[in-house]
Amino acid sequence: MKKIALLVSFSILFLVGCEPKNDLKNGQWRGVIKTLGGDLPFQLAIQKNADRSTFSVQALNGEEVLKLDTATFKGDSIHIPMGIFDAELVAKVTDNKMTGFYRKIRSNGTILEGVFSAEYANNQRFIITESARVEVSGKWAVLFKSPEKPADTTLAIGVFKQTGNVLTGTFLTPTGDYRYLAGNVIGDSLKLSCFDGNHIFLFKAKVNGDAMEGGQFWSNMKGLENWTAKRNPNATLPDAKKLTFLKPGYRTFDFSFPDASGKIISMKDGSFKGKVTVVQIMGSWCPNCMDETKFLVPWYNKNQNRGVAVVGLGFEKSTDLAISGPKLERLKKRFNVPYSLLLAGSNDKEKASAALPMLNRVVSFPTTIFIDKKGIVREIHTGFSGPGTGIYYDNFVTEFNTLIDKLLAEK
Repeated sequence: MKKIALLVSFSILFLVGCEPKNDLKNGQWRGVIKTLGGDLPFQLAIQKNADRSTFSVQALNGEEVLKLDTATFKGDSIHIPMGIFDAELVAKVTDNKMTGFYRKIRSNGTILEGVFSAEYANNQRFIITESARVEVSGKWAVLFKSPEKPADTTLAIGVFKQTGNVLTGTFLTPTGDYRYLAGNVIGDSLKLSCFDGNHIFLFKAKVNGDAMEGGQFWSNMKGLENWTAKRNPNATLPDAKKLTFLKPGYRTFDFSFPDASGKIISMKDGSFKGKVTVVQIMGSWCPNCMDETKFLVPWYNKNQNRGVAVVGLGFEKSTDLAISGPKLERLKKRFNVPYSLLLAGSNDKEKASAALPMLNRVVSFPTTIFIDKKGIVREIHTGFSGPGTGIYYDNFVTEFNTLIDKLLAEK
């Protein structure tokens, strides 16, 4: 009987010791989401808040530190929400491990879900099994191709910076960039990944001299594009200022949409009269739009007294103001946006184009429209080269300021 009692006591202690704990260790965790292309790794920085019951969480991608929503325990699982993307990470925590899932509500209402795990104090991106035997720093001309529709191709530019095994960079396309990518060069192979709550990107390729071969780009765990690349310091993309334009017969840009409170704001309002106006076609769900918003907010705060105005036209997953209004307000609060964000319509590009009939089409979120003091459209810039693109971002900022200065100087 004593032996049975001891075994029962030991079993209870063992089970209690293995139960998930409602706590998380401060520091860096290496997260992994399972995709059809293999493990997609990323880093999370976690810090317990002063209330001792909630946690601050940041997603780390190269130089980017992206704040996620406050994490809390519900039952035996930690919930890390990314409300602006209708997504979350949910996991049980046992000592140095997390096991659970990533879940996201798509635009069409379907659920995207994948296996998620994390390990504490592991700072590796990809697992390094050998030293780098190739050097990929620099600019590459890239071709993405759909495996199902070979004629469906996208030209891009890859810009990379390699230090030993460590690799950072991004891909620029005619409609924007793939934001901050981080990874490694392992032997003769390149691996890059990104997790920001909305984007789940995994890139792989073999490097053979000045060529990259057999490239695979996995997105949202299941989507696949093949890609190849050639080193080319002179690689270029189509002119971002010529992809979206006014239809014949139009010179001005007009809109009339509600803000989150339901107040209708129009281009004809006095707040825009006689001002150089920047119209941002965007969405609260769009990380590239967030990158542009991070640029526009401090720029506007610095320049608003010069006679400029900025307004964001939000194309959201839902056209119901009761649903999308709070999302725009959340974005506004997150980045301290001082200008109006309006609900303009659906984030379907065809429907967005229909909502703005003076444009030939909406190719990309974001798209930026520059309007002079007389209300004439002077330039339309498709996409946004964010800070992860380095010199391309610097060039955008320079061109943006040069154009605004020119428009302000006009009578």
